[in-house]
Amino acid sequence: MDGFIESILISEEEIDSITSSLAEKITEDYKNSDKTLVLLCLLKGSMGDLMKKLSLPLEIEAMKVSSYGSSSVSSGKINIQLDLNRKDLSNVDILIVEDIIDSGNTLSRICKHLKERGAASVRTCTMLDKPARREVDFVPDYCGKTIPDKFVVGYGLDYDEKFRNLPYIGILKPEVYGGTSADNPQSQTEVQYAL
Repeated sequence: MDGFIESILISEEEIDSITSSLAEKITEDYKNSDKTLVLLCLLKGSMGDLMKKLSLPLEIEAMKVSSYGSSSVSSGKINIQLDLNRKDLSNVDILIVEDIIDSGNTLSRICKHLKERGAASVRTCTMLDKPARREVDFVPDYCGKTIPDKFVVGYGLDYDEKFRNLPYIGILKPEVYGGTSADNPQSQTEVQYAL
């Protein structure tokens, strides 16, 4: 698979350092909370290493959402294919764990949805932030690294369901997705979640 990678953007060692730093900040911020902390992972990506480094009692939930139907045009609404199991969120601090944020559309809608359901608090944590792609006013609460507008894969990130298992984060060669080095054919989230 390495032959499809233009260059390594974030090494295994840097990923380890980033997840340790994020875990330290999150642990400090939530250590005195009297609420139940729920780490909410958006399928299919997640940051398992981060979870293992948190020194807090917590629960783990998952959601699967999309904002595109059968076309590549956003519907403007989120389609929740898998929601949280718990009904009452009034005593729950939710931390949405995401691998990358680009347009911010889906994540901002999920945050709104969870707040409307009565969550005590909703925060977001992302391994990577790609603000050049932002379409809404959205800033993650915790961010591992801001990256340029390049198509990245590895460490859970995919293209056409491939490359998630790379131990590093690399820039995908444009010829793999039919583009040039200046092209990024669609937002990273659209590829990962078929949004």
